[in-house]
Amino acid sequence: MSENYTKSDIDSYGFQRSADFDHKRYDEFMSEYLPVMTRREMRWRNHFGENSSINKTRTLKRFCRKGIPSSLRPKAWLCLSGAADRMEANSYLYQQLLAGSHPAELKETVSLDIHRTFPDNLYFMSETDSRGLRKPLYNILLAIGTRNKTVGYCQGMNFVAGLLLIVMKDEDKREEKVFWLMDTLINNILPDYYHPNMYAVKLDQEVLGELVKWKCPELGKHLEDLGLHWCLIGMKWFICLFADVLPTDTALRIWDCMFCEGMKVLLRAALVLVLNNKDKILKCTNFMEVTDLFKNIVDSKDSLHCHTFLQSMFEDIGSLSMSRISKLRKDCQSRV
Repeated sequence: MSENYTKSDIDSYGFQRSADFDHKRYDEFMSEYLPVMTRREMRWRNHFGENSSINKTRTLKRFCRKGIPSSLRPKAWLCLSGAADRMEANSYLYQQLLAGSHPAELKETVSLDIHRTFPDNLYFMSETDSRGLRKPLYNILLAIGTRNKTVGYCQGMNFVAGLLLIVMKDEDKREEKVFWLMDTLINNILPDYYHPNMYAVKLDQEVLGELVKWKCPELGKHLEDLGLHWCLIGMKWFICLFADVLPTDTALRIWDCMFCEGMKVLLRAALVLVLNNKDKILKCTNFMEVTDLFKNIVDSKDSLHCHTFLQSMFEDIGSLSMSRISKLRKDCQSRV
C-alpha cells in the first residue's frame, strides 16, 4: 500500500478515519501484513483455482484461519457457508420477495436503520451517490424481514449486511449474494441469534463469562465481584458479529473463520478481547471503570493487528469444542 494511500482520511473499505487515527502505527502494521497476504493469495489460487469448488478440509480450515485474500472472499464465503447452494436452489426467490408486498412497520423500521448504518462510510453517506449502497441494503433487509417471518428484522442485521455489501460491492448479483449469506447466517450458522427475544445471544454472553473463568479464574472472579453483566458488554459484539466493533480487517478475518467453522469462532474472538486486556481489567475497582474500559479495548493495538489477534484466537485459547459450549449453554440456561 502506498504512503499516500495510508495517509488518506478514507480507508480501503470506505470508512472515514477519525481525527486521532494513528497513521504511523497503521503503516507499520500494513508494511508487514500486505506482503503476507500477497503470498497467501498465491497459495489460495494454487490450491483452489478459479474453477474449482471449495470443500471443507483441514487444509481449508488452516487456510481460513490465516486469512482469505480479499479478492477471493466473495466466492469463498458463499461456498463455505452453503449460501451458494441455497441461492442456486432458489434462483428467483430474492426477486419474488422484493416484488411482493411488505408490512408498513417493516419498511419503516428498515428505513430508520439505513440512516444509522455506517454513517462514516463513503458508500452509506448518500442516497443519490451512484456508488452508494443504501438502496441495496434497504432491499436486502426488506427481503430478509419478509422471508423470515418468525425472526423478522432485527437491529444489528443492518451492520452485518452492510459490511457484506462492502465486501461484495464489485460482484455480479451482489444484492442477491448478500441476501443469501444473511439468510444462511440467520437460519443455519447462527440459529436463534436474531429471534426477537435474543435468547441465544443472551445465553452465549453467559457462556462467554464461564469461558473467562475457565481460562483465567482470577479475571473471572474479579469481573464477578464487580457485578459485571456480560449482556451489557458483549451484546453488540455478537449481534453485529464484530462489524462496527473491531477494525474492519480484524472483523473480516473473524468472518473468514466463522463461515468455515461456525458460531464458536465468535466466542473465541470475544474471549481474546477480554483476555488481551486482563491487566487493565484487574486494575478496575468498580463497575463503571470496567464498563468504560470495555468501550475502549476494541481500539487497542491488539485489535488492529488482525493477524496476531487471529493467532491468539486459536493458539492461545486452544481447543474449544462444541460439546463444551453445549454443556456450558445448558448450565447457563437458568440465568437467561
